[in-house]
Amino acid sequence: MPHTVEQAVQARLVTPAPRMETVPATLRYDRTDPFAVSVGFPPQATLAGEPVSWAFARDLLATGIRTPAGVGDVRIRPFGYDRTVLEFHSREGVAMVHIHTSELRHFLKRTETVVPAGREHRYLDVDQDVVELLRDAC
Repeated sequence: MPHTVEQAVQARLVTPAPRMETVPATLRYDRTDPFAVSVGFPPQATLAGEPVSWAFARDLLATGIRTPAGVGDVRIRPFGYDRTVLEFHSREGVAMVHIHTSELRHFLKRTETVVPAGREHRYLDVDQDVVELLRDAC
């Protein structure tokens, strides 16, 4: 059984310009961090010309495709019939992208084959996490 799920998607970057630019993005889920998903953008899709990745709760994504969710750096909400808006807040500003909701649902369904929702705690390696915390403390 695979330990990770990656899925390429096309995101539409919301800008002040009249036309939204389409940028590539990659959704990722890894069983070693069972509560989180991430979305990564390549250098050509960012203002700084560096790759950027945002990690957030898988539950946030699952909720956000149905109803507005999130109060922190990542906020997700439905937009129209077939899109979902992901907002990324940082000191530099706010980036907003639209992704087809069907692609997000497909991605979430694939993550469920790796770690079923509600069973994430069974995939945590608490002993290894403690070892890493103690190593970092020294």
